[in-house]
Amino acid sequence: MKLIIISGRSGSGKSTALHMLEDVGFYCIDNLPAGLLPELASQTLAHTTNANSPESNAKIAVSIDARNDPGDLSRFPTLIGKIPSAINTSIIYLDANNDILIRRFSETRRKHPLSNKSVSLKEAIESEAVLLDAIASMADLSIDTSNMNLHELRELIRNRVGEKSQSGMSLLFQSFGFKGNVPIDSDFVFDVRCLANPYWEITLRPLTGLDQAVVKFLRSHDDVNNMIEDIIHYLERWLPKFNAANRSYTTVAIGCTGGQHRSVYVANALYTHFENQFNDVQIRHREMKNILS
Repeated sequence: MKLIIISGRSGSGKSTALHMLEDVGFYCIDNLPAGLLPELASQTLAHTTNANSPESNAKIAVSIDARNDPGDLSRFPTLIGKIPSAINTSIIYLDANNDILIRRFSETRRKHPLSNKSVSLKEAIESEAVLLDAIASMADLSIDTSNMNLHELRELIRNRVGEKSQSGMSLLFQSFGFKGNVPIDSDFVFDVRCLANPYWEITLRPLTGLDQAVVKFLRSHDDVNNMIEDIIHYLERWLPKFNAANRSYTTVAIGCTGGQHRSVYVANALYTHFENQFNDVQIRHREMKNILS
């Protein structure tokens, strides 16, 4: 049995994530009272004890958010501890920066669940982070949706969570630009801004790290090749430790200035090296608004 708990601040995309999981076969429950979580898990497990039962591979996803009783949210770690160990449980936490959340509420004209006549939207968004801190701190995977639209988030959830059928760790290599924010789901962050920059070559500027002209330029620099080799050696030593510790998700983020040339090339090189070493290896180029798997 698999149980996925989706949480995050209002406007971060929880409903989109839950709908995506429903589309790929999860039984989904929105806004489950957190106090009912152990009972739901135990009752469902009781119906899946027969290995031949069609429910033995049950997949359940629940959304828990700030509309819950604050007391239940604060004791979330205790509630999680009551879930039977036989259940494969993952916690996915979605978030976005405050300005983005404010803009999303302004555009949709929805009322924030914590706002009222005496609590502004900004104050509600900030207090929501405090209420959900116990869940956020336990997340197996945190996703920053600040730079995503609905379609990109659905694709990420489908690739990272919904279609993860093999056992073992889901490994994502993600390129990004430091002009934006460092991805909050990063487990490892490597800064490649010290490498030769194709941006300063006029003919290469409009291209990306996936284009052969840029690939040829970067391959011609020993520092680029040495950087990739050093990162590979580091990850080859430590990724198996994460996998052995039953880590569900690991994200390796590679950053350059704009997220268009160097980080894309290096992330792609790492993906190519590791794609056959783990069951579930993916790549995402954040600034290119494209997800490959």
